[in-house]
Amino acid sequence: MTASPLMTTSKPVAEGALDEDWWRGAVIYQIYPRSFQDQDGDGIGDLVGITSRLDYVADLGVDAIWLSPVFTSPMRDFGYDVSNYRDIDPCFGTLEDFDHLVQKAHALGLKVIIDQVISHSSDKHAWFSESRLSRTNEKADWYVWADPKPDGTPPNNWLSIFGGSAWHWDSRRMQYYLHNFLVSQPDLNFHSPAVQDALLAEMRFWLERGVDGFRLDTVNFYFCSLGFEDNPVVKAEDFNASTAPAVNPYNFQEHVYDKSRPENLAFLRRLRALLDEYPGRTTVGEIGDSQHQLELMAQYTSGDDLLHMAYTFDYLGGEFSAGHFHKAILDTEAKAPDGWICLAFSNHDVVRHVSRWATHGQEEAFTRLAATLILSMRGSVCLYQGEELGLKEAELSFADLVDPYGIEFWPEFKGRDGCRTPMVWQSHAHNGAFSTANRTWLPVPAEHLTHAVDAQHGVEGSVLEYYRAMLGFRHAHPALAKGSIELLPVQGDVLAFIRRHGDERLVCVFNMAEAAAAYRLPAGMQPLDAGCPGVLAAASNGEIDLEPFGAYIGVL
Repeated sequence: MTASPLMTTSKPVAEGALDEDWWRGAVIYQIYPRSFQDQDGDGIGDLVGITSRLDYVADLGVDAIWLSPVFTSPMRDFGYDVSNYRDIDPCFGTLEDFDHLVQKAHALGLKVIIDQVISHSSDKHAWFSESRLSRTNEKADWYVWADPKPDGTPPNNWLSIFGGSAWHWDSRRMQYYLHNFLVSQPDLNFHSPAVQDALLAEMRFWLERGVDGFRLDTVNFYFCSLGFEDNPVVKAEDFNASTAPAVNPYNFQEHVYDKSRPENLAFLRRLRALLDEYPGRTTVGEIGDSQHQLELMAQYTSGDDLLHMAYTFDYLGGEFSAGHFHKAILDTEAKAPDGWICLAFSNHDVVRHVSRWATHGQEEAFTRLAATLILSMRGSVCLYQGEELGLKEAELSFADLVDPYGIEFWPEFKGRDGCRTPMVWQSHAHNGAFSTANRTWLPVPAEHLTHAVDAQHGVEGSVLEYYRAMLGFRHAHPALAKGSIELLPVQGDVLAFIRRHGDERLVCVFNMAEAAAAYRLPAGMQPLDAGCPGVLAAASNGEIDLEPFGAYIGVL
């Protein structure tokens, strides 16, 4: 009897000694709660729906889930604007629903990581409501306030990622407040010890409820300079659009005063000390800094008293080429040798990587190569829901957009809605079996239905089955999960490296081009086929012939 793709079973992790290092090399599956499964029929995904689909997630072979925010929120930025850090927004369910989700995840052997959005809150949070009342109340300094210039203009030239000035005038205090994102997302003042204490207490609340760690949103935005100096113009040779879209003037500045401040390290040590009270818990920080992201990753993850791991935007943008990946890996190893990176090609903030990088007509071959590559690189891995189905970015009309980022910069930048559309479970069901609602919060793309779970489950050669096989292969080879990496010379558009852990050595070779290629191995290297899923190439006479978007992994 064939198992249902929607009701599979997975064995819980065997009881035994706690592996406090489980996160190193772990594969984390990101769930965007609004779009995973709607149980109550309102067109928005919820916690009960997620819980009902956890068997599917466990069956993929991942180690953990990461939930984007489910806290109480006015949803101006769809949960990344928190108005109560200790409760669940009614659109997602209740605290009891959350507890049940954690309980079932743990029973299936899945860790649970939740988003913590503490660089800013919603302007509807009780803390901000009190702070804006006067300059003398108990929480007057809990947010970043500043007087205007003599001519009434904002204190400096700092810009918001979502467009315009990062300062907003408040008539109650006759001052400006800082918002690095939406006007409705005022920045908390981490220079205040009381703010730090309060936020750590909010995080302790969730640790006590059994979560296994935190994904820290915009972790380098916690502190700004209280001197409020103008940011300098970015040097022409340092300009890039990895943190914000190219049409956003945010890229014109080097953000040395409004984020990535040295004071952040002391707070991260306080945060790590809290996590260390709960063995086996972990942190992964999101670093958004176009000019200094690797240096920050090195600072934030080195040693054992800061973050466990962090991710940058090296692979959430840029080129899909051997040269780009070789340089990014080389830079990471050189600048952050003691750090630990969390790798991702797609997430809820960027265009899905199949649409971003794949060659038209060769999407499936590309998708398999991308999966093989990310699951072979050094670091932990985040997979984004639907990635395992080979989903492309959804094409939405302006009328369908709900993301304020996309609405602001349309049409040159279409925002983040295209990667946030609902998960597709059944190809011939209403809304892909995501929801029974007449209208879902974002439309279910018709072109996604042909990639639904039930159309791929158990189908030999499907993208879904390839991800399952590749995840199994990674788990079977410690060198891929936890090993060191040694780059080999790039040849054409072929990337190659050696992974090593203990006595295991694997040579990994990837043709990142749409044309066949040959790779000449170093003299004397004679690998044996490692049995990697989907690999057709073989090593012969010191050379590997690779098909378009082909890969090879061999044992040395």
